[in-house]
Amino acid sequence: MILSTIGTETDAQTVANKLITSGKVACVNIIPGIQSVYVWKGKQCNESECLLLIKTTKNNEKDVYRLIGDIHPYEIPEIISLPIQNGSKEYLNWIRASVKS
Repeated sequence: MILSTIGTETDAQTVANKLITSGKVACVNIIPGIQSVYVWKGKQCNESECLLLIKTTKNNEKDVYRLIGDIHPYEIPEIISLPIQNGSKEYLNWIRASVKS
């Protein structure tokens, strides 16, 4: 699973749609209304963002990173991966069947 934050629901929907149409991801959940506190260019920021939970396979991880980087509006977007260590067999099979390798 890949996580990324983004500033608006409109941008989140744009990124999610492009990832899905690429065939490299099975699903993107958009969680609006998270609050991010961070330091950027020496200044503390407190921003409302959306969190994207992106389901794909390990084989597609680098392609998804590149796709996000190409379309994301941030100068340096958050793009991090967390391994899916367990899950329902049916759901994990659906992810594998839904993506192009």
